[in-house]
Amino acid sequence: MNIKNCLFLFYSLACCHFSLAQKNELGLFLGGSYYIGDLNPIKQFHKTQPSVGLVYRGNINYRQTIKCGINYGKLTASDAQSNDITQRNRNLNFTSTLWEATAQYEFNFFPYETGNWQIPSSPFVFIGISAFRFNPQADVNGNYVDLRNLSTEGQGTTYYNRKKYSTNQPSIPFGIGFKATVSKHLSIAAEWGMRKTFTDYIDDVSKTYVDPAILEAEKGALAAELSNRSNLAYVTGTDRQRGNSKNKDWYSFAGITVAYKFTDQRDRCPAY
Repeated sequence: MNIKNCLFLFYSLACCHFSLAQKNELGLFLGGSYYIGDLNPIKQFHKTQPSVGLVYRGNINYRQTIKCGINYGKLTASDAQSNDITQRNRNLNFTSTLWEATAQYEFNFFPYETGNWQIPSSPFVFIGISAFRFNPQADVNGNYVDLRNLSTEGQGTTYYNRKKYSTNQPSIPFGIGFKATVSKHLSIAAEWGMRKTFTDYIDDVSKTYVDPAILEAEKGALAAELSNRSNLAYVTGTDRQRGNSKNKDWYSFAGITVAYKFTDQRDRCPAY
């Protein structure tokens, strides 16, 4: 093989590798979201709510992908549905909408390319970073009331040295999945991912009960009512434990993404 042929072969291989890096995919995520925390300490997929998202994938090579996305879901739990008598006596509940922007790194266990039937599928793992926004609310006779501004654990009051929590927080997403080619331009992926957060207030429950008289004086009667919804005063009196601040809350998205791969002239390798 002469130098000219060698150079052409090198150019062809480089072009193919570069073209793969230029293969972008845009997809729709449909699935469910749920939460793990003080009102649901251990049950996976408990009270899963519908979720939806937009996904962008930039394929680096056959094994590596950078994925970005925007997801929307809901989180909810209620002490009344717990098997733990202590939780049922506490009688708290919450519901929250959740918006997430995420950037993730995916690693395919096997070589994979959408539209390539020689390498049509692969399990994968992912890890990344996310920013999310939540807003815990409580159901009061069928009406939902925002909890953060009521300072149910004394946050932001003059008596208790507790700062108000932020409803904008970071998280670390990680999980597993399986992706497969459907056609030349379409792929489907199923995944389950947990989010490690750094807040214990997704459910508005973390520390101890506060003096209802102080809370009512500074935040109103509704704040005092929602701070302690149990009739068992000997269990839920002032300064007794309301939540477990040592364990931060988690949330999860699980579902299916259908994606379309865009190609252009750069995706065509020269013949050799």
